Amino acid sequence: MAKKKSAGGLDEGTRVRVKPNVASPEFPEVSLAGWTGAVMEVTGKPPAQKIIVEWDGATVAAMPPDYIARCEAQMLYHAMACLGADDIELVV
Repeated sequence: MAKKKSAGGLDEGTRVRVKPNVASPEFPEVSLAGWTGAVMEVTGKPPAQKIIVEWDGATVAAMPPDYIARCEAQMLYHAMACLGADDIELVV
């Protein structure tokens, strides 16, 4: 099956990194800066485009245990996040 194309060159499977000074949408005190993963889905149109990112193994392994516990307590999946297109950059 072909990868779904998205606006701005972010295709499904594209490796991305969270830019500096970006916090978790659900927990603003948790910095996501430097976290890496792959684009799972792109929704909406610029400037309100949202990117669903699945974190890679290294990022999941380095997550603070408190972040994982808080996600689980709120029935959120800690291995993914929905971020704004301006919050991420391509990994090259």
